[in-house]
Amino acid sequence: MQSVERLSVLVVFDECLDRNVVSWTSMIAGYVQNDCPVEGLILFNRMREGLIAANQFTVGSLVTACTKLGALHQGKWVHGYAIKNGVELNSYVVTALLDMYVKCGVIRDARSLFDKLSSIDLVSWTAMIVGYTQSGSSNEALKLFMDKKWVDISPNNVTIVSVLSACAQLGNLNLGRSVHGLGIKLGFEEPAVVNALVDMYAKCRMNRDARYIFETVSDKDVVAWNSIISGYNQNGSAYEALELFRQMRMDSLLPDAVTLVSVFSACAFIGALRVGSSLHAYSIKGGLLSSNVYVGTALLTFYAKCGDAKSARTIFDGMGEKNTVTWSAMIGGYGIQGDGGGSLALFNDMLGEELKPNEVIFTAILSACSHTGMLGRDGIYSFRCAKNITLCLPISIMHAWLIYWLVLGGLKKPGTSLRKCQFNRKLVCLELLHGCGLHLRFDLGEIAIRRMRELHPDKACYYVLICNLYASDGRWNQVKEVRELMKHKGLIKTPGVA
Repeated sequence: MQSVERLSVLVVFDECLDRNVVSWTSMIAGYVQNDCPVEGLILFNRMREGLIAANQFTVGSLVTACTKLGALHQGKWVHGYAIKNGVELNSYVVTALLDMYVKCGVIRDARSLFDKLSSIDLVSWTAMIVGYTQSGSSNEALKLFMDKKWVDISPNNVTIVSVLSACAQLGNLNLGRSVHGLGIKLGFEEPAVVNALVDMYAKCRMNRDARYIFETVSDKDVVAWNSIISGYNQNGSAYEALELFRQMRMDSLLPDAVTLVSVFSACAFIGALRVGSSLHAYSIKGGLLSSNVYVGTALLTFYAKCGDAKSARTIFDGMGEKNTVTWSAMIGGYGIQGDGGGSLALFNDMLGEELKPNEVIFTAILSACSHTGMLGRDGIYSFRCAKNITLCLPISIMHAWLIYWLVLGGLKKPGTSLRKCQFNRKLVCLELLHGCGLHLRFDLGEIAIRRMRELHPDKACYYVLICNLYASDGRWNQVKEVRELMKHKGLIKTPGVA
């Protein structure tokens, strides 16, 4: 709705003498549906001044306006207003409230509202499942879907898409196949369902199944192409991903930001500099580079992995918005090129902008220092920075890195540092044991072995690492003893599980 049209409608509305809840609600809904949520809320205040009570449709529109604005406080006020004034919380209002709480990041409030409902219907049940899936709580989404309390509710295509997405996030192939069968039984063949199936099979590393479903689609849209290209790329089939991209372009489909992120990643994996450079030009022409932080991050990562740190830094400096992955990619890019000093300089720039690094950033900076042999003063400086900044999870990671440095750099008394570590000592022991085997520091390996036996006496994977350490030093009698101990304890190492 253009500003002139909005003004004209408002003038006509103001001239009406007999305005009731229906006319007010129509105006509010019109503003909200045309992406003018602020004007919709202002109009509601005028409605209240006229002592007009809202109905369920008014409340639904107001909640939607709050959702679009990310205005959780105002949304909670509207929720309270509805309860206080006896407005019926029908499916429309409940769905709007659930959506608002989910998109404002308070999934617990959404579930609390859901659990208080006197009756659950398809709309509210699906809204809650969608909320869990979109917020990354896939396990909760699947629990809700599988709960026998709602076995009588038949899912619709939106439910199926959300559950398939949850299965994809968790890599739950068995349940994904079952949901696929349910979708066939219920006759869901919409593009959204097909795209979700392609994505699910691809993320479960079933490229053939994903490709089979993809090829059954007669009119493939950009979402379908993105799902299959991303799937092949994530599964390490970069060449096939680029071939699919070529086919997409031959079908005259224009790639979007999601496509470019996947293709830049594939180019980086195989070092396809010419293809990536061509896409760089396309992203500039289409305005995708300046408007999308993910495209910019994927592009600088591509240049860094192809050995062009200068171009990567140019992209980095030209980005208006940078996230944690962006900083991590650039710091890691310097490390790949053997420029540990560049990594530390950029790290200092980040601290200078008063940005708080997390464990991803510290892992990147420590990796860069390790790869470039900066194991002394610079490494310890980064470790101390990590300890002096309040972070969510990094302390155990930093201790593990410090131990690995001590082993790798041949410094003295790493056992003392190991005893001082108080967080997640399993990770610390693993790093120490790995480093000892790699650099033939068997005296220190004995320290890790004692600690691991104390902490995890019934974990087979640690005994295998102990065997490997003894074997690398030719201590075959000890290898035999450990294997007999494993047999006595009934411990079996699961292939592929660390």
